[in-house]
Amino acid sequence: MKVLVINGANLNMLGIREPELYGKTGYRALIKKVQAHAKEIGVKVKCYQSNCEGAIVTKIQKTYRRYDGIIINAGAYTHTSVAILDALKAVNLPTVEVHITDIKSREEFRNFSYISLYAEKFIAGKGIDGYLDALDYLKQK
Repeated sequence: MKVLVINGANLNMLGIREPELYGKTGYRALIKKVQAHAKEIGVKVKCYQSNCEGAIVTKIQKTYRRYDGIIINAGAYTHTSVAILDALKAVNLPTVEVHITDIKSREEFRNFSYISLYAEKFIAGKGIDGYLDALDYLKQK
């Protein structure tokens, strides 16, 4: 099994940006934790981060016939990007949407997710462990 983990806008600033919300774990530590868990459960994982919507769309498109699933935390693009939603629909892969915080309990504008219109599973509010839950879900599918 091969899974692409996509992190969107500002996730490269983990550990720096609002640590009271997102925690003190940095982005590199998140990736190492995801890679270690993937290895432990026998999943090949590639992690990708971009602050650019178009780059994320292109990366999703490149998963077509190359990956078995996608885990995505699109950051702020979660609430704004029809383009990312359309790319996910186009490649038609099992997708898990992950958020470090519980977006449904935050500002009103964060309550809506375009990604949720496609993703088959939604994990939020579990910190970076949500990524591990997402890997487990895709592995068990």
